[in-house]
Formats: sequence, structure tokens, C-alpha cells
Amino acid sequence: MSHSRLAPGAEVVAVPGRGLAVRTPEGEFLSVRTGGADEDVLLSLLTGLTTTPVDEEVARVVAAFEKAGYLAEQPLRAQWPVARRDIRLLGDPVLTEPLAVQLAALGARPFTTRAVTASDSSPGGIEDLLDGNPSAVVWCLDGPVPDGLWDNADGLPEHDVAWLRCHREGWQAYVEPVAAAPGDVTSAHVRSRRLAATPAHRELAAYWSGPRTTGTPVRLAPPAATLLAALLADSLHRWATDAPDVAGIPARRRLRCVDLRTLIVTEHPVLPVPDVAPMPKKGA
Repeated sequence: MSHSRLAPGAEVVAVPGRGLAVRTPEGEFLSVRTGGADEDVLLSLLTGLTTTPVDEEVARVVAAFEKAGYLAEQPLRAQWPVARRDIRLLGDPVLTEPLAVQLAALGARPFTTRAVTASDSSPGGIEDLLDGNPSAVVWCLDGPVPDGLWDNADGLPEHDVAWLRCHREGWQAYVEPVAAAPGDVTSAHVRSRRLAATPAHRELAAYWSGPRTTGTPVRLAPPAATLLAALLADSLHRWATDAPDVAGIPARRRLRCVDLRTLIVTEHPVLPVPDVAPMPKKGA
């Protein structure tokens, strides 16, 4: 056996009158048929308390755990690679400040050069976005994205710089997928897909371009800001460590919508939008 300790999220419980059961990382309970295996030795082995040689019956059960994917010898979180440690943050401090705290705790080096908010119509060219030689750029807006604000940033993956963003529309916030290579989902792709998915595409386009009449403004409460920062930090950490997708929608194809009133997160698949084919010439 290459390893015998339970993977993070997997737990074994003794059920009165029914033997052992495993609670999977997905939250399901499965019965464990231990046969003639010594349960005390098995549990000691699965918790990592002992690595002494075991008999064939215990080895059989441990092998079944390994085959099912419930064993691991890897640490809970991989270390943040030095080459991807410098993360540039842009946008509203209500989001960038908690994000910087979480990124630093994970081992990254977040930095800001200047704040760019939803009201800033001159974010600069791609050279300005590369200021500080970041390995990734994260742009957080406490409001809708003005037309054209993220156009230049969509070219960051072509410069080997990862690109991640989030913004708020009323009581809904959107965390877009990481774009880390040419062909990944950009902000322009997300806007196109959202327009195509709603019958109110004219209204949504008008909402984005403004102006908008509002009453009492929405205030991004600390719990909501912390949740958005956690989702962004997790996405960046998974990109930096090349963590595999474990379930659900692949991270680079996943748009997350957060209801800021209930903090419920929903996920939606999103794909890149192919270039429009040119119109054929007359007479062709």
C-alpha cells in the first residue's frame, strides 16, 4: 500500500449494531464490509496512528478504500508556487482588502498599484495591467462593469498572466472563471453568453451601459465581501497549484452567482464564444 491515511473529507464512524461506515467527501454514507479484519487495527491505520505491518484482511479493506479514492498521502493544501506568487489586485477596496488577507494566508504575495473602480473609464492598456510583473491580475468591482472596462484585461492570458474578476449587479454578485491560457473564458465571453441566455437581453445590455436610476444603495456587508474573497482566493489557489477538478463544473468553465442577501452560491457552465465567421463575398 502506497498510503493508508484517510483523505481530507473522508471519515469513518462506528454504527451501533451495523459495523463501520465511511462518510465520503460528498457527504454520503457507505457501509464498510470489514469481513475478518480487526477493526481497531484498521481504524488505527486509517487515522495514521500506526504503520505497522497488517494482515491480509486489513490490507484488503485498506486497498478498497484506496481504490475508491478515500485515501491520500498529500497535504490538505498544496504550497503556493513561488513563480505564481505575485498577484496584482485592482478594484474596490471593500473586496480587494479581504481578498489580500486571504491570499497572503495561502502563501501568495498580493499587491496593488492603484485602485480602479467601476467609475474609472481609463484603466490603461495591457502594459499598464502588467505593471509590477504579476503572475495573475484580479479585478473586483462593487458595481456593474462599464462597457469596455475589461477589454484590455481579456488579453492577459496571451501574456501568460492569469485573469480573474468579479462584480456586483444589485443584490447579485458574479465570480467569473479564471482565464489562464488563450482560449479560456474571458469577460467578453461571459457577457455574450449572459445576453444569449436571457430574453431580456436588450434590458440587460442597457443596464450595463447605463445610466441607471437607483434608490437606497446596496451595501456590501462584511460576510458577503468575505465570501466573495474566499471564492476568488480558492480559484486562484487552484490555478496556482494546478489542482485537478474534483466534481461538478470545471473551474475554468464555471460562472458563480452569489445572492448577497442569502449568501447562496449557484454555479453555471460557461464556454468561450467562437469568433464570428466573416460574411461571404458577393458572387462567391
